[in-house]
Amino acid sequence: MYSITGAAESLTDDQTGRTRRYLFSMGVRTACVLLAIVVPGWPRWVLIAGAVALPYLAVVAANAGRARRAPAPVAPAVPLRPALPRGSEGSGVPGA
Repeated sequence: MYSITGAAESLTDDQTGRTRRYLFSMGVRTACVLLAIVVPGWPRWVLIAGAVALPYLAVVAANAGRARRAPAPVAPAVPLRPALPRGSEGSGVPGA
């Protein structure tokens, strides 16, 4: 996305995004717990591992802080042109 300013994302937008990611992870964890009750065999252990690991990962991701943006590109410096040489009185230019 292009931006005309170097301003960072608003705090409200950042918190909303992190809250959504956290709630999605907790929804997946809930599904893992419920499926671990019903599913037999080795998939049950995978679901239990997911139910145990997801809370930690979700909290770490939610508390990771605001993403840092790359600094806005700096406009290139325009080199200064040297001043024109000052004319002499006998240059022949009227009014000089």
